[in-house]
Amino acid sequence: MSAAHKVIHITVDDIEALAPLFDQYRMWYGMESDLNGSRHFLTQRLQNNESVVFVAVVDDAPVAFTQLYPLFSSVSMESVWLLNDLFVAKTSRKQGIGTTLLKTATQFGRETGALRMELATGIENFAAQTLYKYHGWLQNESFLHYSLPLGD
Repeated sequence: MSAAHKVIHITVDDIEALAPLFDQYRMWYGMESDLNGSRHFLTQRLQNNESVVFVAVVDDAPVAFTQLYPLFSSVSMESVWLLNDLFVAKTSRKQGIGTTLLKTATQFGRETGALRMELATGIENFAAQTLYKYHGWLQNESFLHYSLPLGD
């Protein structure tokens, strides 16, 4: 495990440092680079209190992040956090940074009184699946999740 990384809960003031890493994350998922769009998206989420972002830094440079979105369960009438994004730069993988971010997010969820945390990952993203299972995340076997594209 890398002893040199630390995790910070970022604010809008930290967007400029995070935007290039967020752009890398999007490109990893096959999107075109859009650094200005990345800045704008992150700024909107944080200014409107629509997400929470934790960033792992090494030597004051962002190397990984996780972004959480608030959800609610109508049945239990409690809050839930969606761990929507978790990305570690290629050069910083296999150093325990993903684990640190998962633990930070989990602790944040507990501190905010959430009922649970949820996430989705790619069917073929075996590295992420292994990490999540190792840290106690369970594959949902009760519900099927669907999506409906609304674009053109």
